[in-house]
Amino acid sequence: MWLIYICLFIIGLVLGSFYNVVGLRLPKNESLISPRSHCVNCNHTLNWYELIPVFSYIFLKGKCHKCKMNISIMYPLVEFTNGILFVVSFKLFDFSYETLISLILISVVMITIISDCKYMVILDEVLIMGMVFLFITIFFGFGATYTLRHILSGSILFLVMLCVKLIGDKSFKQESLGWGDVKLSFLAGFILGFKIGLVYVFLGAILALPYALYTTIKKNNGMIPFGPFLALSMLIIFWNSNLIINYINILLGV
Repeated sequence: MWLIYICLFIIGLVLGSFYNVVGLRLPKNESLISPRSHCVNCNHTLNWYELIPVFSYIFLKGKCHKCKMNISIMYPLVEFTNGILFVVSFKLFDFSYETLISLILISVVMITIISDCKYMVILDEVLIMGMVFLFITIFFGFGATYTLRHILSGSILFLVMLCVKLIGDKSFKQESLGWGDVKLSFLAGFILGFKIGLVYVFLGAILALPYALYTTIKKNNGMIPFGPFLALSMLIIFWNSNLIINYINILLGV
């Protein structure tokens, strides 16, 4: 069992490094392949030993080998977190379709956090690819009827969030929700179903509230990237979906 955990952690580290590239390059319409990874300050092309997830950052003491400029802590943090989350997924679901779904969700979550925090953008390419992989996994794992029912749930949650955005935009005379947040909600509704999909929106708002208050009070700026909080909410709820469904049924007297 420990061998599986180690392998998943290493795979998570490597993919986390790739997700950094995707989240930072795609919003700028840059190639994921060329140019090779390099220092953003001196353009030094990184050697293989400077590209080992997490360990290279530690080995280089968080600085570029050439110009000694500080390397963002975001890179190893994303890599390490991704590795840990991959292990947690297997710990929760063992060998199952739920594990595959969880790994796909983690991938979407990590890239969304990177791109939305850096550029205030949720990438359509990431949502589409995530949706394709999730559709295939759910279709073969749970059947056509289940898949179609959850597509309907995703569509309804998308429309709910679209209405919230349109009403919010008109009320506040500015963008209240990004289109990426609305599109992400379709994916959340597809995975979670409509019933707990509404909990996803509520939890996302709760997670975002402390940071929103901080930016409003300290920075005098109410604009925050909402996507990362929604994405985290989606993953948290998926991991605890059975528990949440039981609570909802109790509240509804079902």
